[in-house]
Amino acid sequence: MAEVLQLETWDLECEHNNLDHRTSEAGCQQLIVRRGQSFIVTLHFAGRPYDEAVDKLTFNVETGPCPIETSGTRSSFPLTCSLEETTWSSAVEGQDGSSVTMFIFSPPDARIGRYHLTMEASTEGQGSSYDLGEFILLFNPWCPDDSVFMESEEARVEYVLTQHGHIYQGSKDYIYSIPWNFGQFEEGIVDICLQLLDTNPKFLRNQDKDCSRRNSPVYVSRVVSAMVNCNDDQGILFGRWDNQYDDGVSPMAWAGSVDILQRWQKFGCQPVRYGQCWVFAAVACSVLRALGIPSRVVTNYNSAHDTNGNLIIEQYLDQNGKLQQGNRELIWNYHCWVESWMGRPDLPEGYDGWQVLDPTPQEKSEGVYCCGPSPVKAVKEGDLQLKYDVRFVFAEVNADVAYLMLQSDMSRRKTTYATVVGKNISTKSVGRDTKEDITHHYKYQEDSEEERAVFEKAQLQKSPPPAEEGLKVKIKASEGMDNGCDFDVFALLTNNTPEEHRCRLMFGARTISYNGALGPECGSKDLLNVILEPYAEKTVPLRLLYENYGHCLTQDNMIKVMALLMDHDTQEIVVGVRNIYVKNPDIKVRILGEPMQKRKMVAELTLTNPLPVPLSGCVFTMEGAGLTDGQKIQELESPIGPGEEAKARVDFAPRQSGLRKLVVDFESDNLKGVKGYRNVIIAPLPK
Repeated sequence: MAEVLQLETWDLECEHNNLDHRTSEAGCQQLIVRRGQSFIVTLHFAGRPYDEAVDKLTFNVETGPCPIETSGTRSSFPLTCSLEETTWSSAVEGQDGSSVTMFIFSPPDARIGRYHLTMEASTEGQGSSYDLGEFILLFNPWCPDDSVFMESEEARVEYVLTQHGHIYQGSKDYIYSIPWNFGQFEEGIVDICLQLLDTNPKFLRNQDKDCSRRNSPVYVSRVVSAMVNCNDDQGILFGRWDNQYDDGVSPMAWAGSVDILQRWQKFGCQPVRYGQCWVFAAVACSVLRALGIPSRVVTNYNSAHDTNGNLIIEQYLDQNGKLQQGNRELIWNYHCWVESWMGRPDLPEGYDGWQVLDPTPQEKSEGVYCCGPSPVKAVKEGDLQLKYDVRFVFAEVNADVAYLMLQSDMSRRKTTYATVVGKNISTKSVGRDTKEDITHHYKYQEDSEEERAVFEKAQLQKSPPPAEEGLKVKIKASEGMDNGCDFDVFALLTNNTPEEHRCRLMFGARTISYNGALGPECGSKDLLNVILEPYAEKTVPLRLLYENYGHCLTQDNMIKVMALLMDHDTQEIVVGVRNIYVKNPDIKVRILGEPMQKRKMVAELTLTNPLPVPLSGCVFTMEGAGLTDGQKIQELESPIGPGEEAKARVDFAPRQSGLRKLVVDFESDNLKGVKGYRNVIIAPLPK
């Protein structure tokens, strides 16, 4: 009778496997692999070597608290001479004396999550069981049979592996970006993302059913969309839009997802205060990339929030043409969501590819504050009946805007403002720090036959384009609209008719939050008798003074300028609207020292105070994936006077080599949410 086979030691080959599965940025302390791709395990036996003729090795993999074979959360498979590529399997790769190197293969539709690996070794009916440890299994965009497969290697690197990026803000007329540290492979982040899945209400209600559905990126991404906000669950972020952030962190102050995710875990899954749309979207993007689903943050300018589903955003004006507070339906100056790449086997053919996921809590979907995945193709084609939430996303990029002005007899006079919603839909370009306009993914060209067909399919009436003739109002901005300065905005009035028109011009400016919520007035003009000559233009300036806007400017730095021109004879109303961005100063970032892995370097951070008042409580915060091991915070002791420089030097020692992004935020009492960044190429340690 053969001696019973005894396993002495084993090695999950974390360093080799993580590098092969493109997860090495998360470190080599635990095995993190992608489904549909084999990984290596080495077994060292004591006494005698493994003999396939007499020894039988069987492996078991289990995920979730109640693993069941019929649910796809448990599998048992023998060691053989070749791998099967549709199911869990293992095969000998090589044998050297008492050591056996073998492959374990996971099917491309395996459930993602944390797995337990055990082995049963038997020799002629006698044997032992061994606990080989744990590994994490992720989605695999490199595997052609995985439903998240992407063909382009450049795109896979950008949307799965890249840990930094840019998020677009501002207005459709002044688009700017803020840098963001997604940090999906920073220490502990993958574990936090798995904990997030295990905290979701569907898991708590039925653990077996939830874990069994984690093979589907459609299911997992919808869970993430719900769990990034805390409205129905123990989600990550608490949303707030009222500029009252003293009991938390202002949404403008975040520069990355890592600190947010770590805080959520550290404080027992209590929501982190506070988030707004780009923070919700960026954190969701980090979680989805960490789980292996290709994702990117997208910004839609002039984004409609349609609460009643009629695809018309109604804005109410008083008798003096001023927007009234309390409009529930708003035009967000910009709104950020996530696009994730996946197949849609749950839908008719043709809707694979980019899907909209919106974790910002706006409206409920199937009773929960989440949105998506909604196929971008379905939005473009007007297929509003498809799941999930296509109608809501369609409204965000296509709704009409109607202004209803109160008349002296208390009736409302309606004017429709054409071509406002869904402009300059933007995301970061692949492999570069530049913007890509993807509006054409969501909409056909204005007034094209295809666009008309889409609106017909959606059973909607699209407002006709404005006539060439008649009165027109356009808002123009001046150069140098810098925070701390006085500047002009202009109403450009055009009369495209052969008659003279006598009009009233109501021209005003109010501070505004990026989501459309109005603040105080900071400048106005009411000209009762404006004469417009036939086929003539007239420019009317409005001076905006820092002393009027500075104290009521929100951290979004936005001012809404609106001009209403009313013809005295016909009572016709023409509207011009523009949201302008008041520019903050730049942060200059200098790198001192040789940029090399694990070698001390210094970042010199400088900002010039542009305001006519001092800045107190000045704080620089710096972070970067693979660079800083969390946030580096530098507080300045003295106030910074007008025109003076705020300066700090921050030490750091890069953990990883390669192209990295150092992201910087500046906060003070009177100047908040200022962002800067510097790309740094870190040389590897000499061998």
